[in-house]
Amino acid sequence: MTQIPPQFWSGPVVAAALAECDLPTILEEVRRVHGWTQGQLAEAVGYSQSWVSKVLRGRQPLTVDQVREISIQIGVPLHLLRFGARGDDDPTKRRDFGKAVALTALAGVALPKRPDVDETTAATLTSITGAQRRLEAVTPARELARPAAAQVDLASRVLGRASRSPHADEIRASLSEAAGFAAWVHADMQDTGSARLYYRRAVDSARQANHALLGAYMIGSLAAFEIDADDSLIGLNLLARARWEIGERPPAIARAWLSSLEALGHATARDEAAALQALSAAEAAVRAGERAVAPPWPWVFPFDHAKLAGYRALVMVRLKRPVEAVAAFNESLSSAQPGAKQRGVLMTEVAAAEAMSGRYDEALYLASNALTVATTYGSERVLHRVKTFRRSYAGPSSSALRSFDERLHATLI
Repeated sequence: MTQIPPQFWSGPVVAAALAECDLPTILEEVRRVHGWTQGQLAEAVGYSQSWVSKVLRGRQPLTVDQVREISIQIGVPLHLLRFGARGDDDPTKRRDFGKAVALTALAGVALPKRPDVDETTAATLTSITGAQRRLEAVTPARELARPAAAQVDLASRVLGRASRSPHADEIRASLSEAAGFAAWVHADMQDTGSARLYYRRAVDSARQANHALLGAYMIGSLAAFEIDADDSLIGLNLLARARWEIGERPPAIARAWLSSLEALGHATARDEAAALQALSAAEAAVRAGERAVAPPWPWVFPFDHAKLAGYRALVMVRLKRPVEAVAAFNESLSSAQPGAKQRGVLMTEVAAAEAMSGRYDEALYLASNALTVATTYGSERVLHRVKTFRRSYAGPSSSALRSFDERLHATLI
């Protein structure tokens, strides 16, 4: 079966159909994009042509199980219909998703003049940003920048209509998360000015929402951004502020994440003792959070030993301990693959560690793989790291180096 292009699902007709769980329209659009006859469509979904004809004419009602089964057969991403595993078919989820697609500019569907604001609105806005965050791992930042900015604008307009609503704080929290994601996307594009503006908006909105955990998350994200820009002093000061905001009993994932960032900040400042102490604190927090069923919002993904190993690799590179950096990098890949862009960042750091140890071929191999990630996913952040590696490279001239330089120059011309 020919793969359906991702943009198909955000077209106005399909997006509106997804909003209403209108499978007949989705089937007809899938048939059209494939160039199928009705008989070929019937063969693809595993039903008779007469049955499919009735469905397309709206004369054949469908059960939830049939919608799920047919969607799987023709490649409809179930998360777009808000269907989870079998048995997770809460109709309010489909209603909320319908509102999400109707509200979001990302789908290309016009907004109603006065959409209702109720107890589902904030969750709907949050689900849109959550979907964008999941797409980020495999999507070039430049393709997400406009939808991310549109989502911030959408949340702001919804908040403007709901400023006196009892749900206003929940919408402010959704605006904060949307702004934080927009900041991350712009940071990946090396648009540091826009990234800082969005991070400040994320922090301000979280505070206005009186959401301490979200505020600490956004301040910590800004701290990570500053540390990544080699301003460890500002980053560490921001992390201290995040700890103050989060209170005395933060969840384990928050402690693990903040401690890992502190370790990276201290390592960037070449304070080895403080960096190692922070890593120990992060390890203890990861162990304490191992039994958690799911990370608390605004975290989307768990912070486990593999993710901590990725931070340890970064720390060890900055502390000029290449053997431990390489071991930590390998550990980070042992139980779960990090996102492609983060893997690219890690590869550039470990390439530097390999070069420190005199293993220049290995270093160039890793840097070349990171360059592939940078070009494949359009990540200026990873490309910047690759260029930094090349500037610091002090190994001998070789055919591998010449090949690497040719590839690097080709990305810049």
